[in-house]
Amino acid sequence: MLYYLFKYLDETINLPGAQVFNFLSFRAAMAVITSLLIGMLFGKTWIRYLQKKQIGETVRDLGLEGQLEKQGTPTMGGLIIVASIIIPTLLFAKLDNIYIILMLFTTVWLGTVGFIDDYIKVFKKDKEGLKGKLKIVAQVTLGLIVSAVLYFNPHVVVREKSKTVSVNVYDKLEKTGPSYNFQPDEIHSTKTTIPFVKNNEFDYAVLLKWLGDGYEKYAFLVFMPLVIFIITGVSNGANLTDGMDGLAAGTSAIIGATLGILAWVSGNIIFADYLNIMYIPNVGELSIFIGAFVGATVGFLWYNTYPAQVFMGDTGSLAIGGIIAVFAIIIRKELLLPLLAGIFVVESLSVIIQVSYFKYTKRKYGVGKRVFLMAPLHHHYQKKGFPEPKIVMRFFIVGVMLAVLTIVTLKLR
Repeated sequence: MLYYLFKYLDETINLPGAQVFNFLSFRAAMAVITSLLIGMLFGKTWIRYLQKKQIGETVRDLGLEGQLEKQGTPTMGGLIIVASIIIPTLLFAKLDNIYIILMLFTTVWLGTVGFIDDYIKVFKKDKEGLKGKLKIVAQVTLGLIVSAVLYFNPHVVVREKSKTVSVNVYDKLEKTGPSYNFQPDEIHSTKTTIPFVKNNEFDYAVLLKWLGDGYEKYAFLVFMPLVIFIITGVSNGANLTDGMDGLAAGTSAIIGATLGILAWVSGNIIFADYLNIMYIPNVGELSIFIGAFVGATVGFLWYNTYPAQVFMGDTGSLAIGGIIAVFAIIIRKELLLPLLAGIFVVESLSVIIQVSYFKYTKRKYGVGKRVFLMAPLHHHYQKKGFPEPKIVMRFFIVGVMLAVLTIVTLKLR
């Protein structure tokens, strides 16, 4: 909203300094600062309210050190994250941008689903919360909506290189630079980025080439199920990771910062050409949203680090997982998620492996056996006697390493 206000003031009365809102970097920085302030200021007020209303976490005794001490800690803190993302985005982003609209919708949708789940747990005293099937239905519905918009909306386009059109990309910067070849036409496609290969673009439509001529128009048969799978998987992965103080928020902040870099270079024609990656017009605007996301998660860490004063609950964990998934899909970097969001992937796999192996051994030998002392994986290390802060910090270190490796893939082929 402030973007449109200052644009109007600049065009009508030539207000000094109003043009600064034309700069993406300025608005992204303001989004980070604003989200941090909202998280830290609103967070304190919200925690006091939750304490006053005695809205606390109900903890099951799983034999983990320090677990029972968390009984009664305020939950539903995910509202702090959601508010800290939405408000700065509304203030500083261009609200007619289709990508911004999709990210706001994702935040509200999964934030609402998570809030309903937390509400049932806290106020209805039902430890199961929202039924698992209903959560999946909500995630699948979001996947259908997101994939349909990305596939059918005419404003969702990419720009490819060409050998026929030559332009100097430094002209607007008033610098002398080499000439590059670009295709001036923006095309609608289901192309994405594949890491570690020289020709790093892949079109999902190719998987249907066996259908013969015109197979491209059926690409949605591959694209939409894949989007649904990614959104469901990553949001549930974030949910499983939220089992220690600061773990989910911290790893999400690292992932968000990396996605912000990828969005920035993908939306800049100079950087996109230099790195030989897909240029996506108008996607740079997502830098404002992801800036607010990083600020929100870091601001939430102010109260969520060990010992936590508040838990995010499903309101936060489902939302941040869905945001990461949809954001990566929009900037055509979803195939990097197994690497970038490796913490979420490993946490999810540990649960799948544990449950599957237990059922298999029980069926075969009559007694269920476990691969890990406890799943998800962070509880396995807790069972081994590692202090919670040490586990979280080491997960952060791994997360940073994965983030760096993800950025390196831009040139490592």
